[in-house]
Amino acid sequence: MCAVLEISKRTYYKYRNAEDKDYYDYLIIKEIFDESKGTYGYRRITEGLKIKYGVIFNHKKVQRIMNKYHMMPKYHKILNTTKYKRIESNVMPNLIKRNFTATRPNQKWTTDITYLIYKDKRLYLSTILDLYDRKVVAYQISKFNDINIVINTLNEAIAKRKDVSGLILHSDQGFQYTSYEYKAICKSNNIQISMSRKGTPIDDSPMESFHGILKKETLYNNEISSIQEYQALVEDWILFYNTSRIKSKKT
Repeated sequence: MCAVLEISKRTYYKYRNAEDKDYYDYLIIKEIFDESKGTYGYRRITEGLKIKYGVIFNHKKVQRIMNKYHMMPKYHKILNTTKYKRIESNVMPNLIKRNFTATRPNQKWTTDITYLIYKDKRLYLSTILDLYDRKVVAYQISKFNDINIVINTLNEAIAKRKDVSGLILHSDQGFQYTSYEYKAICKSNNIQISMSRKGTPIDDSPMESFHGILKKETLYNNEISSIQEYQALVEDWILFYNTSRIKSKKT
């Protein structure tokens, strides 16, 4: 904690005991909250603290501190008249079980959607990673967080790799991944569907880590002037990530 905040233990306990005992805990929680552009709730904040800093907080404590300091996640409405719902009967068990290693290509893939937000503009990025070498197999960027973005990403990945029979494809339980279209494509290509437990992003930590690094090294490390410039920066970074960037098998 002190290392993250760059203060001494003496200073930490002095002010923690003399003033608001939650203040320095609030600072590190706020850092994760701000990095998410105010979109993370207390559960994702709790996981983010563990993944990024190795700091383990009880989720109830994080929720209490967020409420105390009025850190309320902002949810942006999608301008789309279609309302999507998760199809519960298509929710599949977690086959990966946090074993994020693979002995060959096309053995285990992981996928997710994240937002690309600049001021009042927003795009969505759908990505598939191969856990063997942590490279991006395929990705799509769209204005809409819908089923099509996931289907297009999956079809692109299959077209590139071709030999995917027996592959395990891991995701969360989002409505895109429980759709009949997604299930049909996986079944026709003999792909095994695996899903994280509900509300447990650490079950897909490689993808969480990938999207976190992407945002840090694009949006947060550059001065951009438009959402189009941000998209081009992301596309260039993914190419760099696949061809040059050193990757860790631990994340």
